[in-house]
Amino acid sequence: MFFTYLILGVVGIVVLFPLYWAVSTALKSVPEALRYPPVWWPTRLHWENFTIALRTMNFWLCLKNTSWITFWCVLGQMLSSSIAAYGFARFRFPGRDLLFLVTLGTIMIPFHILIIPRFVLFKMLGMTNTFWPLILPQIFAGPFNIFLLRQFFMTLPMELDDAARMDGCGSWGIFWRILLPLAKPALGIIAVFTFMREWRDFLGPLIYLSSETKYTLALGLNAIHHVYFVEMNYLLAASVVVMIPPVLVFFIAQRYFIQGIVFSGVKG
Repeated sequence: MFFTYLILGVVGIVVLFPLYWAVSTALKSVPEALRYPPVWWPTRLHWENFTIALRTMNFWLCLKNTSWITFWCVLGQMLSSSIAAYGFARFRFPGRDLLFLVTLGTIMIPFHILIIPRFVLFKMLGMTNTFWPLILPQIFAGPFNIFLLRQFFMTLPMELDDAARMDGCGSWGIFWRILLPLAKPALGIIAVFTFMREWRDFLGPLIYLSSETKYTLALGLNAIHHVYFVEMNYLLAASVVVMIPPVLVFFIAQRYFIQGIVFSGVKG
């Protein structure tokens, strides 16, 4: 047992060391950040680094843009994925299993081969330099999310549906009033995954957004990197602030996150 905790402690230190180094460097002066051998902790805490970095990257505007995109992507994924998964789990129709296999097969399609066709499509629709190319493809159900929710719905007994139908509830009522409230653990893990993906997305905004007023946090960090290429303390100060919301979301939704992983794999 002692060696187990020892190994876990060492692994924890190794994993958390980059975070410690980012926070400590964000609080250093420029000479201390560039000094070799490195300074492990600043002699004086320079909290003004955060103010300078956030003002340079226009943080609040980038935060508003990123939050707007992320909100609609998370909401769309949760709603569309749950509806599709409900159909695969509760309804029997010709070709259901084949269609489900085709849906899962789309996971193997690399994202990079879709970049050019999507860009040409949104260019023809006149949607470049808007948030639509970043929201529309993500609000429709993803194959992994469908699989996750389908597995969860299949763990729920069909007697729930039968009892609801005896009380006069239709298919939509069963989904909205009975199954969806019970699917909070699976919906929680989908929300966390989608939030993490959209919050840190860099390639999508880089392709479609050209106006600085529409920059997301990822593009804002990239912009500040070009301004403070040498002064890494400012870049890491901005990075630490941008990192706070995903960490908070994970810890707040940790209970649903773990339950979603456990429950969704109970029944195949």
